[in-house]
Amino acid sequence: MTESMLNKARALLQKVKRRSWMKYALRGVGPNDNHQRLDLAYSISDPWNMDSPAEISRFEGTNRIIEREFGSFDTLLELGCGEGHQTRHLARLANRTYGLDVSEKAIERARQRLPDAKFAATDIFGQPWSGEVDRFDLVTACEVLYYMSDVERTLGRMSELGRNCLVTIFAPAARRVGPHLDRIPGLKKDWIWFGGTVWLVCWWRNE
Repeated sequence: MTESMLNKARALLQKVKRRSWMKYALRGVGPNDNHQRLDLAYSISDPWNMDSPAEISRFEGTNRIIEREFGSFDTLLELGCGEGHQTRHLARLANRTYGLDVSEKAIERARQRLPDAKFAATDIFGQPWSGEVDRFDLVTACEVLYYMSDVERTLGRMSELGRNCLVTIFAPAARRVGPHLDRIPGLKKDWIWFGGTVWLVCWWRNE
């Protein structure tokens, strides 16, 4: 067996192991704030396969929209930062970057990935930087609203914390999350495509 064939076999095995683990770890996880099971998912590294071409394309597409609509800015808060894969892209646009995730394991890896950013293991209602940042220039929530029991309250808190806000959601989830977003005054939309995968990008300004 050639080295190329061995590498493909290893990649396939890793893919099967990741899928099997996530099927177990996310059992019972839905729009229910199940922080314990979400933390369990991070018992393996990169459980969401954030290094995949599809996710990297989403990161780059999100950055392009942010640059087009907001340019560069001082402060950015990322809700649901995970291990910091997308944070690394978002940080290119901001002078100061902050990230939140409910998983302690994920936050530990995010700190290693971006030592100059600030991270906290909590949700958006427990973010600890109110004394340091009066209001963030941009607050993002990419691929995380699906797991929250109160999407409306979360979006409201994002608007309180950010001068501008941006959300991405996997297009099939728009049926549940979309109506909450559509109630936001001045909402703008765009799309990111990768092969047959589509994400909806929504943003709004609060001042």
